[in-house]
Amino acid sequence: MSLQELETQLRPIFLAALAGDAAAYRLFLDTISLRLRGYLRQMLARAGRTEASEAEDVLQETLLALHLSRHTYDAASPVTAWAHAIARYKLVDHLRRSGRHVGALPLEDEAHQLAGPPESAAVDARLDLARAMEALPERTRRLIDQVKLQGTSVADAATAAGMTETAAKVAIHRGLQAMAQFLSKRRKQP
Repeated sequence: MSLQELETQLRPIFLAALAGDAAAYRLFLDTISLRLRGYLRQMLARAGRTEASEAEDVLQETLLALHLSRHTYDAASPVTAWAHAIARYKLVDHLRRSGRHVGALPLEDEAHQLAGPPESAAVDARLDLARAMEALPERTRRLIDQVKLQGTSVADAATAAGMTETAAKVAIHRGLQAMAQFLSKRRKQP
């Protein structure tokens, strides 16, 4: 989808959202999130930052800024350029706060990247999995990583963790249940 096609799609949705249409606002946020997530990941990678959760943090800051400053949108201007400017500002702000040199970002305008394909569901799934794992206690996270992701035997993982095999199985089972519950809640969020 070209930038012009994206603009043609998003502009009426955003204008309806500004007029009070909650469903249109949700659709706008969902659509622009997909586009901005890819843009932010690419820009952070260019700045030497490769953690997906960092891009997600900047995306959330951007969405909040879009919401809080929606009254500043000039209906005569492209909504994609407006959203991109806010995203870029939040990205630069984030890099400065984290002590990174902002000069690592290219100077040219990267708004055309918003028109690229949205991030795949697989990337989102990996991010959700990482967040679910981060919510677990360290020992449980290590056990699940070793047994379920790396293929280590339960006996070996239990020994490495200083646990009995039965205790390791229980910890893994409870950890997987907690992850399932965490992921279930994430899917239900609007």
